[in-house]
Amino acid sequence: MTRSRSQRNAPTIADVACHAGVSPMTVSRVINGEAAVRPATREKVEASIAALNYAPSAAARQLAGGEDTRIALVYSNPSSAYLSEFLMGSLDRASSLNVQLMVEKFGEQASVSDMVAHLRRGRISGIILPPPLCESEAMLGALAEEGIPVVAVAPGVPRSDVASVCIDDFAAARAMTAHLIAQGHRRIGFIKGNPDQSASERRYLGYLTALAEAGLLPDPTIVAQGYFTYRSGLEAAEAILAATQPPSAIFASNDDMAAATVAMAHARRLDVPGDLSICGFDDTPLATTIWPELTTIHQPISDMARSAVDILVRMVRSKVAPAHEWLDFTLIRRQSDGRVVIG
Repeated sequence: MTRSRSQRNAPTIADVACHAGVSPMTVSRVINGEAAVRPATREKVEASIAALNYAPSAAARQLAGGEDTRIALVYSNPSSAYLSEFLMGSLDRASSLNVQLMVEKFGEQASVSDMVAHLRRGRISGIILPPPLCESEAMLGALAEEGIPVVAVAPGVPRSDVASVCIDDFAAARAMTAHLIAQGHRRIGFIKGNPDQSASERRYLGYLTALAEAGLLPDPTIVAQGYFTYRSGLEAAEAILAATQPPSAIFASNDDMAAATVAMAHARRLDVPGDLSICGFDDTPLATTIWPELTTIHQPISDMARSAVDILVRMVRSKVAPAHEWLDFTLIRRQSDGRVVIG
């Protein structure tokens, strides 16, 4: 059946969104009388509807709940290993739910407003933010202004008003440090994660807590700042191993930095784990592609991504409230750590 000229030229929900400078999701919420729209935004949308003489169709009313759901994964994470795991989980779940997934990189020089406008033009129904964007106040604020549903993945401290998928970073780091103490280590170095992420502070606090529980005092000369990158791990490991009293073990806040620590140990002709035990965090594929394979905390990255897609799709299609899901971590023992041999 061929549509008439007037039908072909009728304004769409996307036209209204563009005219009002908001997302199609926001227009849909105004049309459906939902409360989760700011008064000023609602007025802009209603003015655009009037200006364009837009008549919402039954299909338009189902925009948020229809099968043609488009979501975006926006990332700026420097760890390719983490992103690979995350993307695999996201694509797998999106495919099974008949969801279109758009992957966008948010570069260092990128503008939040430009990115949000780009996503709006792409008719995105919801967005997944892995670390570190999961805690970007600018990004979260801009998306909230547009009324776009968001799921933050792995924020160290989840916000009550933003859906999230997390593990307990504090408990995981505490468990790994306690494991090393049980192996006889008393001088345990630590490589911190990016200070812009609260998960980094939670992991450091877990390390300090385990030391305190064992009656051990932290030594700042064997603690170094990292940024979740391999290069920062090399620099941090070099600083720790240059200490007057170097540690017998180093716990790095992610696998990239732990792998760099293994490389630095080898460069100094140290046996791992004979001379130095090294542990990581995340259990990315990198953990099993280096020698020796890393003892690490398994953060179920793929499962977290799948859960994020599930939560976001429910928010978009069923208009449910933001949900918070906690997944379990596991301490994975491999070959990079060992007992302290005395005498």
